[in-house]
Amino acid sequence: MEERLRRTMMFVPGNNAGMVRDAGIYGADSIMFDLEDSVSLAEKDAARILVYEALKTQDYGDAELVVRVNGIDTEFFKADVYAMVKAGVDVIRLPKVESGKMMTDLVATVEEAEKHFGRKVGSTQVMAAIESARGVMKAFEIAESTDRMMGLALSAEDYTTDMKTHRYPDGAELEFARNMIIHAARAAGIAAFDTVFTNMNDIAGFKRETEHIHELGFDGKSLINPRQIDMVNKVYEPTRAEVEDALDVEAAIKEAHAKGSGVISMNGQMVDRPVVLRAQRVLRLARASHLLNEEGEYIEE
Repeated sequence: MEERLRRTMMFVPGNNAGMVRDAGIYGADSIMFDLEDSVSLAEKDAARILVYEALKTQDYGDAELVVRVNGIDTEFFKADVYAMVKAGVDVIRLPKVESGKMMTDLVATVEEAEKHFGRKVGSTQVMAAIESARGVMKAFEIAESTDRMMGLALSAEDYTTDMKTHRYPDGAELEFARNMIIHAARAAGIAAFDTVFTNMNDIAGFKRETEHIHELGFDGKSLINPRQIDMVNKVYEPTRAEVEDALDVEAAIKEAHAKGSGVISMNGQMVDRPVVLRAQRVLRLARASHLLNEEGEYIEE
């Protein structure tokens, strides 16, 4: 199965009917409907019903559909999970995760719901939001806790509060957490998402932060505004040189297959697996960025 691009995961408040309805028009790779922090206690049940109906009736195109349910220790947790599994959501995101057991408890509830509603067992993926010092220190345990795990996400506001600090322009307060999360995710073979950037007036700061997390290796960034989608996609867009190198690797792979050879060579040198994987990701990004024509050739500017 081809790896899914997850450059952008856009937050959508589950109690905002207009935003829930229109979430698919902006082109986010993943849409995350929120039943937790953005929804008041009085609106929890209404938000759950609204998101359930939207998932059943709205067309969100190719976007991956994620729902952040309420915490495992809340009275809303089980009803949230059951409703979203019944609706056929792609991924359930659990907030404030601090142990692998929290994820296995989530999975047990998900599987219970899948069986109850006659859905294929294992069809619902899960992801964990890391929001505390304990969660960061347990990142790898969490990442490898279940084979349903899609990814880890850093949530900076709760994390910085737990660390008795706050957000700074240079992001130094998040560096350790980011590195722990990206290493845990890569070691477990899952995705990693950076936290939201809340100051919509600081475009330069948003670009700088996105470039930084791209350099670290994050799959993408959580977003709170559709205007941020194109900015993230531009940062993740491969250069012409990267695309042309990847096309050369792809040609070498096709040539090896045509010869019935298991050895891929280019310019007289063997091409190893990491080079192939990197080339494949570059070409996925190039296609998503509309840098290739129908024949697979780089589009001249």
